[in-house]
Amino acid sequence: MSAEVQTKQAVMEMAPESTDEKQNNQSMDGSAVLIQGLKDQGVEVIFGYPGGAVLPIYDALYKDPIPHVLARHEQGAIHAAEGYARVSGKPGVVIATSGPGATNLVTGITDAMMDSLPLVVFTGQVASTVIGTDAFQEADVIGITQPITKHNYQVQDVADLPRIIKEAFHIASTGRRGPVVVDIPKNVATEIFVTEEERNAEVNLPGYQPTTTPNYLQIQKAAEAIRFAQKPLILAGAGVLHGQAMEELKTLVETKRIPVTNTLLGLGSIAGDHELFLGMAGMHGTYTANMAISECDVLINVGARFDDRLTGNLESFAPNAKVIHIDIDPAEIGKNVPTEIPIVADSKEALKALLNHEFHAPDTEEWLGYLNGLQEEAPLWYNTDEHEILPQEAIQMIHRITEGDAIVTTDVGQHQMWAAQYYSLNNPDHWVTSGGLGTMGFGFPAAIGAQLAKPNERVVAIVGDGGFQMTAQELSLLQEMRIPVKVVILNNGALGMVRQWQETFYDERYSQSLIPVQPDFVKLAEAYDLKGVRITKKEDAEQLFREALLSDEPVLIDCRVKMLENVYPMVAPGKGLQEMIGVKSE
Repeated sequence: MSAEVQTKQAVMEMAPESTDEKQNNQSMDGSAVLIQGLKDQGVEVIFGYPGGAVLPIYDALYKDPIPHVLARHEQGAIHAAEGYARVSGKPGVVIATSGPGATNLVTGITDAMMDSLPLVVFTGQVASTVIGTDAFQEADVIGITQPITKHNYQVQDVADLPRIIKEAFHIASTGRRGPVVVDIPKNVATEIFVTEEERNAEVNLPGYQPTTTPNYLQIQKAAEAIRFAQKPLILAGAGVLHGQAMEELKTLVETKRIPVTNTLLGLGSIAGDHELFLGMAGMHGTYTANMAISECDVLINVGARFDDRLTGNLESFAPNAKVIHIDIDPAEIGKNVPTEIPIVADSKEALKALLNHEFHAPDTEEWLGYLNGLQEEAPLWYNTDEHEILPQEAIQMIHRITEGDAIVTTDVGQHQMWAAQYYSLNNPDHWVTSGGLGTMGFGFPAAIGAQLAKPNERVVAIVGDGGFQMTAQELSLLQEMRIPVKVVILNNGALGMVRQWQETFYDERYSQSLIPVQPDFVKLAEAYDLKGVRITKKEDAEQLFREALLSDEPVLIDCRVKMLENVYPMVAPGKGLQEMIGVKSE
């Protein structure tokens, strides 16, 4: 039996068979209504951690099972749900208890909000009668999560629960996707539900009507601007992936011969080896991509939010460009970069409309020739070391062995940027990383969620030694469910990006960024009855990586890499994209 099949079976076996006959709607309590509502929404798996305030919910889950993954920490549960949502496109579902259970989810909720990932998070709450009295394990979940959710609810009446469940899933998965929190007081979870009409009610949210179809006149203006451009450039963000607009993007790029660059979260929206792809843009983007932004005369932004790590100094960002911004969230248009042609729409619908609006392609041959010259003049580079393994080399080995087809997850930091630069993605929805929030500890549990969503895919978590230790307890899930995730620790004995900034901007004062004492990661894996591999020699690296990555079992790989290696190119804080340091031609 394959590891993929074992993984799927393990999830299904997490819940016992139902012990009750089909429940009579007249005798269902709030917890039973919740579980039935999740089934009605097609929920395949729940990530969670029980506690006092959600015991009625977990009792209902025992009686009427949905596969459940018991994370070893609530943060692990929600990052796994993010990974599941990112590669499946379906909302990740999380359950946690009140107080610390709910507050342990805050980082993941914020992360999902920043990166537009659909989550529906159910938190337990103390009984309605004691809310506001500082009861045991009480926290103001609504107040805490209001700024970091797309919407949140506290259920006051069990009769409202079916409607709220439907609305939560609808809001999370439409428009600009994001997390929705549903806070359920314990007494609501045990109250008897008697209203069949409410359970069958349709979603009716007149105040929530995302615009998905573009305005024709704006499409006409965009087509005209592109037609007469001499140096057009497409900036493709995560909105292309969320809108499943990859084919439309590819068609626009190829039929109009327009070069394209990606944001960090947009990677995979076009093949990494496409002849018109310039690489990632931004703080650690390629020289060619950043110079293309700096010199283009029309910038077509599809589904990117112009964040500071992409733009650098706003005063010098795309100074010569007429900006076309396609985004489903009107709040993002004009927020950071002045936009001449705003198009509020779903990315797929907007690109389809643009393609259907027949117009002559701009003459871009001279522009493309110039950019090709930049790519040859200043490619990504590193100096090899005779003795030590370089992290860039490790990423390239992983790419060769997996043939660029693995789902790759990361934490945040140097390893994240090296993976973005050197793991050229062949397929969309195979890149899972924490972009906006930059969350350490994200990559490993996100890989677990991604593997459960896509059991037939190879999933590789590329993490740092610092971030991995924040959620390392989730190794227990690999052991328990035999989830065949491959965990690659690029171990440089430091908080790499912090150390790089201290070297570059703080005169090498490495204040608390070096980690002189670490666990033996191989023994840690063995303690969880998992295979552990340590790679220390360059001559052994490729073979050890191959054996581990092509295994059908979960494996932890501790790859010792050079401590003082830096990520280049780099745009220093406050500088423009054209002011990169560490460029090969320097």
